Amino acid sequence: MRAFAREGGGRTAKLRSLAWAAHAAATPYIHPLATPHQSKHVLGPAVYEALARELSSGDAARADEEIRWAVEQAPAEVRTLLRRMPARSPGRSRLDTLYYELDAALRRWTTGTGRAGDSVVLAGVP
Repeated sequence: MRAFAREGGGRTAKLRSLAWAAHAAATPYIHPLATPHQSKHVLGPAVYEALARELSSGDAARADEEIRWAVEQAPAEVRTLLRRMPARSPGRSRLDTLYYELDAALRRWTTGTGRAGDSVVLAGVP
């Protein structure tokens, strides 16, 4: 968004993607259906925050850092709710990958094992 302000308001595909990612991060909601689509509502705010950070910096590592942070901060209720839904598959896009990484990490992260200072290992991320 700072780039938008600095460049005099030029609209670009990158800016639109960043804006959509920021908007999606701010608008979570859920309904009672346990479907892979429903898990997008649970995971979406963190995933889109990660995507926004990646797009704004141009560095995929920023998204991975955000996913790790989200896993460490997620309350037990989120992990419990997510485990009632089908697990996500990796997919083909970067967005699909972020959803998959967060889903898989939250399912592995169990109450009582996550402590401050523990590292969160993401599948396929060194």
